[in-house]
Amino acid sequence: MNTNRVEPSGAQRWSLAGVWAGVALSLLSLPALGAEGFAPEAGPTSLQTAFSAASREFGVPESLLLSVSYNVSRWEHHAGAPSTSGGYGPMHLTHVDGPQPGSLKGDDVDRYSMVDENDPGFHTLDTAAQLLGVEPEVLKRDPAQNIRGGAALLTQYARYTLGRVPGNTADWYGAVVLYSGSSDQSTALGFADAVYDTVRQGAVRTTSDGQQVTLRSDSITPNPLTAATLALRVTSNPSTECPLWASCEFIPAAYAQNSSSPSNYGNYDLAKRPEGGVDIRYIVIHDTEGSYASTLSVFQSPTYKASAHYVVRASDGHVAQMIPNAHVAWHAGNWYVNAHSVGIEHEGVAIEGAAWYSEQLYISSARLTRYLALRFNVPLDREHIVGHDNVPGTSTTNQASQHWDPGPFWDWDHYMELVGAELEQREPLNPGIVKIAPDFQTNTPAMTYCYSSTDCRAVPTQSANFVYLYTAPSTSASLITNPFITDTPSRASNWANKAAAGQQYALAGHQGDWDAIWFSGQKAWFYSPGHVNTRRGFGMLVTPKAGKTSIPLYGRAYPEAGAYPAGITPQALIPLTPYSIPAGQRYVAIGPLKGDYYYSPTYAPQVEGSNKRDVPGQLLYYQVNFNHRFAYVLASDVDVVPPAVDGSGFPEE
Repeated sequence: MNTNRVEPSGAQRWSLAGVWAGVALSLLSLPALGAEGFAPEAGPTSLQTAFSAASREFGVPESLLLSVSYNVSRWEHHAGAPSTSGGYGPMHLTHVDGPQPGSLKGDDVDRYSMVDENDPGFHTLDTAAQLLGVEPEVLKRDPAQNIRGGAALLTQYARYTLGRVPGNTADWYGAVVLYSGSSDQSTALGFADAVYDTVRQGAVRTTSDGQQVTLRSDSITPNPLTAATLALRVTSNPSTECPLWASCEFIPAAYAQNSSSPSNYGNYDLAKRPEGGVDIRYIVIHDTEGSYASTLSVFQSPTYKASAHYVVRASDGHVAQMIPNAHVAWHAGNWYVNAHSVGIEHEGVAIEGAAWYSEQLYISSARLTRYLALRFNVPLDREHIVGHDNVPGTSTTNQASQHWDPGPFWDWDHYMELVGAELEQREPLNPGIVKIAPDFQTNTPAMTYCYSSTDCRAVPTQSANFVYLYTAPSTSASLITNPFITDTPSRASNWANKAAAGQQYALAGHQGDWDAIWFSGQKAWFYSPGHVNTRRGFGMLVTPKAGKTSIPLYGRAYPEAGAYPAGITPQALIPLTPYSIPAGQRYVAIGPLKGDYYYSPTYAPQVEGSNKRDVPGQLLYYQVNFNHRFAYVLASDVDVVPPAVDGSGFPEE
């Protein structure tokens, strides 16, 4: 990664919003470039041809245009669907207006992610459409026109930074810095450095829709002086909380009050974890559903309502820490889990899997996770190192809206091996428990995905981390369902019928080549000839207490009402109806855990002297692997099943 960063003078360190306004005015004062651009013929190299044509039309070096696109989209069109940061197409042209899907703070808080509608950085698609003289919708649905739009923007950014279109690739550095859309110096220059690194290294891949694209390597050293006139914001750089080996920097997420209301703020809450009883218990694995640079940019927006402690870049495993671990990031859509976790975002798109989840990303993230786990005493197992898709909603109303990342193409077995999980397992095996363990390389189940309401298609075959769960021991039986999911059973995003690698469940039966587990209140069957898709599990099992016909589950482990001091309203214990555990079923559990609630309703400039505090209770819970997600049950509702009494047993090998 290039480290020849340009340090602007003190007079230059103003908001980039003014720069963007100037860029927008200069772009929109230019004549439209016309809509007669290259329309490639259908075929596996049509996208490559579109890059070549746009390069010639706008004078952007083809290698640079390819590299910018590779770093923002991996050359994917996403069938016209936007990223979470509002970017469309191979060039990730942005169009974001008004409220975005709700806050990841959780607890049904009525908060929305907002962006500044006047910030041109969130409307590059509209600007590009005006430059080309076409409707914005054209750039959303047509990859070739999207590439033309990105090339037009780069040309005009170059004219803004240099007053001309550069004659050599090195002098496009400032234009690429502007293309990042970020006002933060580290983010913007880091994006440009990554683009030039990709030019030097080259890249080859086949997109999800079969397009073959090649970026040939070229030894180019960028000219950082072309970014010297840009007013990039320089932020303080406190010490990072990363392993000593890590390529890691601190890029702060925004924390600011956005109006006169102290409850209108983002993107995290101040705390002093793990002191005061707020222990860090989970590490939550996410993917960004967009590029590294765009993720940093939105987390740096004070009006955005989501964030994470770390973001890992796909190309080289570089880590940006955005929030100190002492604070509570809004990342999991569950306030209780947020209060007790560290969130790690990974550059990627869940449905594209291996296109983003590089070995550098896995290695870097796994070492970071192991460092955090050892520091905060987080057990190295899948009950504590979880995906965002494993986190429950806090109530019935928000179960369906919880996310499904990092998705079925995240290699959990490999990741946990890199974390060192197998070396840390000290507990005795439990013959009543199995761990899901399909071979990632050979496990390629068929799936579909809907990019829009009218565009649903088969997902290209690739390795996956789960086994399908059926209502009976036969592939002709129906896949099991979930009351909160209405997707077609084969959807990649439908987690209702998927048991993922590393997850542990109680054995419920065996018939021929099929095993059954207790899952989501029912017996769920999966194909596993010779138990090839499982390993022996460990831990404890719980079952409804004798005399109870069923017991409720909860999405959070809050204390009893009597634990709350005056001035703090007790949080309701809300069952996740219609979920329940019927009598006789068994589930893998950890605990018992004392309920608690971290009270932090408003913005505060510092923890000391604020109203932020942890409310500990005496009410005890167990965390159980209920389905693809975990949940909580009251300890008073269950009995622990002694392993010696468990007669289901796992056959000896």
